[in-house]
Amino acid sequence: MIAGRRVRVARPFRSPRMTPAFDLDAPCASIARAIDTAGHGVVPHFIDGALTAALRRRALALDAADALHAAGVGRGRSWMRDPAVRGDRIHWLDESEASAAEHALLDALEGLRRALNERLMLGLFEVEAHYALYPAGAHYAPHRDRFRDDDARVVSCVLYLNDGWQPHEGGMLRLHVEPVALDVLPRGGTLVAFRADRTLHEVLPATRTRLSIAAWFRRRS
Repeated sequence: MIAGRRVRVARPFRSPRMTPAFDLDAPCASIARAIDTAGHGVVPHFIDGALTAALRRRALALDAADALHAAGVGRGRSWMRDPAVRGDRIHWLDESEASAAEHALLDALEGLRRALNERLMLGLFEVEAHYALYPAGAHYAPHRDRFRDDDARVVSCVLYLNDGWQPHEGGMLRLHVEPVALDVLPRGGTLVAFRADRTLHEVLPATRTRLSIAAWFRRRS
């Protein structure tokens, strides 16, 4: 397994490396600086329109094949489904079964992992990621992304896949940061990154289906 490229439920990956057809050095450096100074960062065009569209098609195809399942909260014996807290459906990425678009995304996230380690020395070793589909009206109540008994998750990311999103459609990611909460529109290609242990955040309801990929950079447990 390649360090930094491991994904949940993945098997060893030995295919040739695939690289996105766009420059990621500047956006990765921008996110690393923002997390260093403010604890969070937003890049509107982290990936290009072609890759965003390909990942959106993949998410919708998985949903049509009933491969997305209702998400829960907690883990182990405390895991439970509670639509009053969280209403999305998810599908974990598996690198051994990834499409070309998913490989390109994982390469983009690998570039971000390196940038975060170089600037912040966080010891990030791997990434886990899943598609998240929120039906109209669904939400995710305020929470942090670190389990009480596990501090492996260090940086959280959300990458949006939506086409032509408008402010009146809602669905913002609300970061409860000082001095004023920050609302991020889920426009396609936008990446939001923040410290997993420190940033209280929530997903507000939308008037249409909302698509994203959630990812977590982890250090060794």
